[in-house]
Amino acid sequence: MAIPPQVDCDQVHPGLAVGDLSEAIGFYTGKLGFRLGFTWGEPPVMAGVNLGDVQVFLNAGRASGDGGSAFFAVGDADELYAFHQANGVEIVEPIEDRVYNVRDYMVRDPYGNRLAFGHYIYTMGGEPLPIERVDVPVRLEKRLAALLHDLAAHKRMSVSSLLEEILLHTNEPLGDGVASPHTRAQLRKIQELKAKHGIDYDSHASYRFVER
Repeated sequence: MAIPPQVDCDQVHPGLAVGDLSEAIGFYTGKLGFRLGFTWGEPPVMAGVNLGDVQVFLNAGRASGDGGSAFFAVGDADELYAFHQANGVEIVEPIEDRVYNVRDYMVRDPYGNRLAFGHYIYTMGGEPLPIERVDVPVRLEKRLAALLHDLAAHKRMSVSSLLEEILLHTNEPLGDGVASPHTRAQLRKIQELKAKHGIDYDSHASYRFVER
């Protein structure tokens, strides 16, 4: 049996089968105190209703007795997908980037329940933002530059886009620090890349850099 990866799961969304989606939305929002988060499809086939920080998915048209469903927001869906495949888990829907900005897949347990696992793709979605890029003369420490190239490939971004992402996040305050653009799984990957490229200095080392 394959060794399980370290899994970061920040959210879980229970799914419930409903016969009439519009009627169910009215019941959950009007009688149970939920707020409507979203509807999906035209006509809608799924809706998310929120109670505090918990979101429940209402799925229309699923036959009774087919089991329930839940969506797990994880740090790295690809890593978990490989683990599930290695363990012979029944894959109902293979992993893929979805139009709703999530990379996910779905498995079925022995009891008919469908479990979806995915991570959010922040490089997708939103209205296009026209910009003008300019060349900026930049010289980086050699090992750090190598890490940037590997990290950009890992995140399926260009080095320029990765640097823009990092700059935008470090300009945003978050509590007593700044926001990070990296998930916990990506931060673990960065530690691997630091070891790979022999980066043995800390985040304040740039103040001591002296070119040869």
